Amino acid sequence: MNTPFEAARAGGPSVRIGALVPLTRPGWAEAGRHLLAGLELAVHELNDSGGVGGGPLELVVRDTAADPPKAAAAVEELAGLGVAALAGEYHSVVARAAASRADALGMPYLCSSAVLDTLTDRPTDRVARLAPAQSHGWRIYGDFLLGEGHRRVAVATQPSVYWASGTRLLREHLAPHGGTVTEFDMNALSPTALCDALADQGATALLLLLGHPDPAVPVVRAVRGDPRLAGLRIGAPAGQPEFAEWAGALGADGSEVPFLRYLPERLGPLGARVEAALRARLAEAPSFVAFEGYDTVAVLAEVLRRAGTDPTDITASWSGVDVEGTRGRIRFTRTPGIGMWQWAWPPVQVVDRDPARPNRFRVLHTG
Repeated sequence: MNTPFEAARAGGPSVRIGALVPLTRPGWAEAGRHLLAGLELAVHELNDSGGVGGGPLELVVRDTAADPPKAAAAVEELAGLGVAALAGEYHSVVARAAASRADALGMPYLCSSAVLDTLTDRPTDRVARLAPAQSHGWRIYGDFLLGEGHRRVAVATQPSVYWASGTRLLREHLAPHGGTVTEFDMNALSPTALCDALADQGATALLLLLGHPDPAVPVVRAVRGDPRLAGLRIGAPAGQPEFAEWAGALGADGSEVPFLRYLPERLGPLGARVEAALRARLAEAPSFVAFEGYDTVAVLAEVLRRAGTDPTDITASWSGVDVEGTRGRIRFTRTPGIGMWQWAWPPVQVVDRDPARPNRFRVLHTG
């Protein structure tokens, strides 16, 4: 689908951006909705002020549904449609498929929200990213766990490159401090069997490296309802509790589950204005993913103004990006071990939902 755009003061030809967004299951559709809201708001504001080079910016949106082959096919289609660049995506394994295909086709791609460290099999100049790398954010989460005194950590997980990478990062970060990470495969265990195993294992923290709502929600319900596990800290570094769907499904059981969020402690003037506009557009508080969407368009607009629409010129322009985003000044660097242009780093928080007011977030740790 193509999103409508306003160009009352932009009379030239449109510049098209391909937007990859998970909008249907099994994708995390709520995250996709927030990402798209941020992209669309920024496009609306940009076009209302004259567009890019005298013409409007147009989003050409494709639903990835958390399906890597579908995302790769969408990249092929969007390249055939002549988009100037690609943007978006939330799921890391999907972004990896999109980035690899974009790189092979010579298409510039600004990844909005996926965090898997390596999105392509080789270093590339064609891909840039706004979200922090998983190794950066999850180490901050590991520091939070250590600060709370957790040395015996369990992870309830499913087979996935993303979850396996997170488990490895946590294990490597905790080991020098005497910490251990024990894995429980939820493709082989029921929530009740997991509770039995946790009671025997003696972990002080359980991290949910699981899809949402299933099996994450049933696992939380089972653990919260088991008196043997009353003192167990539940965490979700990937951010499942960020969205209203989590609170709606779990109520009070969904509070006090720390997760990673990529927002500053206080928004500046731009962030505050965009927060109000996103809240009106979404009819709820915007997640950090919505801000990532807005910042994506802000960066691409700056690149397109300077470089035009030639893919080679766009990819040569990542190094010169210097844009005021909603969450801070955005500049890209070549970060060791990442293999693409990276904003190093967006603000990182560990937050949870307040049990007294589940719609309010508490900042527990900052990185």
